[in-house]
Amino acid sequence: MRLPKMYSFLKKDLDLIESALHQSIQAEHPVLRNASVALLDAGGKRIRPVFVLLAGQIGNYNIERIQKIAVTLELIHMATLVHDDVIDEAELRRGKPTIKSVYGNRVAMYTGDYILARALEVVTSIKDVQVHQLLSKTLVEVSIGEVEQIKDKFKWDQTLRDYLRRIKRKTALLIATSCKLGAIASGLSERDAGKLYRYGYYIGMSYQIIDDILDFTSSAKELGKPAGNDLLQGNITLPVLYAMRDQSFYKLLREIFANPSTVGDQEMQQIISELKKTQAIKQAYETSDLYLQKALKSLDSLPASKAKQTLQDIAKYIGKRRS
Repeated sequence: MRLPKMYSFLKKDLDLIESALHQSIQAEHPVLRNASVALLDAGGKRIRPVFVLLAGQIGNYNIERIQKIAVTLELIHMATLVHDDVIDEAELRRGKPTIKSVYGNRVAMYTGDYILARALEVVTSIKDVQVHQLLSKTLVEVSIGEVEQIKDKFKWDQTLRDYLRRIKRKTALLIATSCKLGAIASGLSERDAGKLYRYGYYIGMSYQIIDDILDFTSSAKELGKPAGNDLLQGNITLPVLYAMRDQSFYKLLREIFANPSTVGDQEMQQIISELKKTQAIKQAYETSDLYLQKALKSLDSLPASKAKQTLQDIAKYIGKRRS
């Protein structure tokens, strides 16, 4: 079963969120409006809104309140994508030209800022200090994560802890926050909201690890960007960290990246081929699975419901994801 089918019962509410997203990014200035709409129309899994809705359905579900939180989190995610593409000098996202490649770095940065501002505008209509505090703390951590990722580029001696801390800030925290805000908006207890937060954190860690694996195991067509692009940008992901334990691979990697600006498709294909000969992909999937098991355990004591079952199904789907 494909991921969207698992939560097809949410389609009506997800359509409302999609419509609200389009309304929220309408700008008077045509460049900001066109750039923002192009990003939204490029698609995406809308994973964060899905987690908000599912967490909300475990409690006292109120679509109007939940919708605002879901829209806010997706807009924040969109803003970080625009900024990421500038930092990574990415030309493609989901197989389509990035805002950066169409309009240039300056317009892209201001578009990201604009989308973030609209997110904050949406969430101000929710009069709950707890929501604003959690969201602001998450944004601070996400910002730190972005700076740490820049600092760690081509840092070959970084540790597993460095990597895990980075993906926590890059991906896991926003998914964890999506789950907890959905829980808060539906009136769940602090204890149950905490369980959903932990579920989201563990799912986010696993999801990013598998994304990092797929960067080496999927085709450019499947990825919507060149295979091995993360490494080409200097981002040392889990498969590379594990593969570097093999001295022959480590030596090859350092030789090829002695001058990163000269690394082309042929060199990347050689690296990918050699990485696959190590145990790195298998070890990375095993690490992902450890997080997934923790995610499932976090849900154990929550009452049985369709939403809970769907959260469990999503975790199992992520564990089997190979594309």
